[in-house]
Amino acid sequence: MTDPKSPIAGIILAAGMSTRLGRAKQLVQADGQYLLDRVLDEALASDLDRIVLVLGHRAQEVSAALKKRKDRDRLHILVNPDYRDGMSASLRTGTESVQDIFSAIMVLLGDQPFVGAELIDLLIQRFRSSEQDICVPVCQGRRGHPVIIGRRFYDAVMSTTGDIGARHILKSNPESVLHVEISDSRIFFDVDTPADIRNLQSWFPRKS
Repeated sequence: MTDPKSPIAGIILAAGMSTRLGRAKQLVQADGQYLLDRVLDEALASDLDRIVLVLGHRAQEVSAALKKRKDRDRLHILVNPDYRDGMSASLRTGTESVQDIFSAIMVLLGDQPFVGAELIDLLIQRFRSSEQDICVPVCQGRRGHPVIIGRRFYDAVMSTTGDIGARHILKSNPESVLHVEISDSRIFFDVDTPADIRNLQSWFPRKS
């Protein structure tokens, strides 16, 4: 019997201009590697059936900087020409590329280095064993990424505008949201400011 919640594609949003940071966060280094490489490695180590990386700002430079991977069949890199329109434009770009084949998408952010394959797989497992069409991690009452969104809400994703991602979909459909409690609040850490880089490098000292 076919699983109605399979296959699942991961969409990594990494197209932003990093205006608060003042430099391309896609090229920030942690533990001797680019932050985005770290996110990609964890996604590729997970049970996601496809990984779609959506680039935009300085896309050519970022793509060239990423390490070469053997598992290219699962990894697809797209460029969102409308990246200046905010996160939703990149989410639409990624969703459009998979919506005809994949039963659900997992939305990941390209600047969250503590989202590992173990968490990704946990969310997938809980999502597939539930009746809900959305799955989101929660820590101490706070929701964050990565978020799984089922096919039922693709139209809502494709009509999203601005720099809000899919938050309004969760807010408008609370009965469809499965909350998965996690204990490590660092999962939600992302890089937005120079202070965030300093914190990141204190956790991952630069290798010589």
